[in-house]
Amino acid sequence: MQKNLYEVLGVARNADADTIRKAYRKLARQYHPDVNPGDEAAEERFKAISHAYAVLSDPEKRSQYDEFGEAALGGGFDAEAARRAREAFGKRFRGAEDADFGRFSGEFSFGNLDDLLGGIFSRYGEAPGRPAHPTRGPDLHASITLDFLDAARGGEQRVSIGRPSSDGSVKQERLTVRIPPGVDDGGRIRLAGKGGEVAGAPPGDLYLDVRVRPHPVFRRQGRDLHLEVPVSFREACLGAAVEIPTLDGRASVTIPPGTQGGCKLRLRGKGIPAAGKRKAGDLIVTVEIAVPRDLGAEGRRAVEALAAYDPPNLRVELFR
Repeated sequence: MQKNLYEVLGVARNADADTIRKAYRKLARQYHPDVNPGDEAAEERFKAISHAYAVLSDPEKRSQYDEFGEAALGGGFDAEAARRAREAFGKRFRGAEDADFGRFSGEFSFGNLDDLLGGIFSRYGEAPGRPAHPTRGPDLHASITLDFLDAARGGEQRVSIGRPSSDGSVKQERLTVRIPPGVDDGGRIRLAGKGGEVAGAPPGDLYLDVRVRPHPVFRRQGRDLHLEVPVSFREACLGAAVEIPTLDGRASVTIPPGTQGGCKLRLRGKGIPAAGKRKAGDLIVTVEIAVPRDLGAEGRRAVEALAAYDPPNLRVELFR
């Protein structure tokens, strides 16, 4: 599901920190949304580049990624538990001293190692005191990465997961996951009965730890969305109807005459959609006044003519 992060940045696996940083800066400048307005492919590439750099520039994250792949980047990942599980499965069921963790899945990790191993060994009489038939299989954990809009709106996603079977093998399975509207970064989705299996018991559950990619213009705070909107000096002075993006598409917001920079406008119900007992959030628009830079002689004279309309005692409050 995930492209190798080194390939995303175009560097070798043994690249040093300086090489990784230079590769990121070069690609980020090339694919930044401000340089490629309206280019969705460039935007997706920029997100992938940013994710790769966030991992490979962090020594601890990079070390775990090198050992376990994308599975190491999920919330609550336990490297020691993963190593023990890899060793147990490799020695007992594949007879390999160097079992490849990647055969489980690039996004897979064990959620309850003690239950998993205890359930397996009890079938062979190797765990005295444990019941012959465990009550249920082990819970599993995996991670799923969502685009910001997919997480906000909800919907369905297809994922591939490796599930340990009662015979010790690992079977790959494609699952359809229902994404609840408004799921946030760090959230968790439970798929009942999609966990590990042991003989004589129902399977455990699968828990998906959610990672949400940042959005180029929206910023989430709780169930509210924040959006910074540039307006011209003329629009701020005289007022204007300005088109802005929302989760539902484009909308028009009225900029009142005399609007100051930093002013906030609230659009009720235009934030994260309602889900369950939660109400829909709001979209909070912060106005940023875009000051012209290259005026030329005529433009400069026009601006100087406005000096007569400057507010009196503009900065007097700073000295009280």
